[in-house]
Amino acid sequence: MKAFVAALAAIAIVSTGAWFALGHAGFSAAERGTGENVRLD
Repeated sequence: MKAFVAALAAIAIVSTGAWFALGHAGFSAAERGTGENVRLD
């Protein structure tokens, strides 16, 4: 049971860190969907 709880905690930490890192690096949907190369047709 301790291993399962540790795995859940690790998943939460890694996914939260990835979310912040990718958002900071410019991979959010808002930043990827805007710009001068976006078609509006």
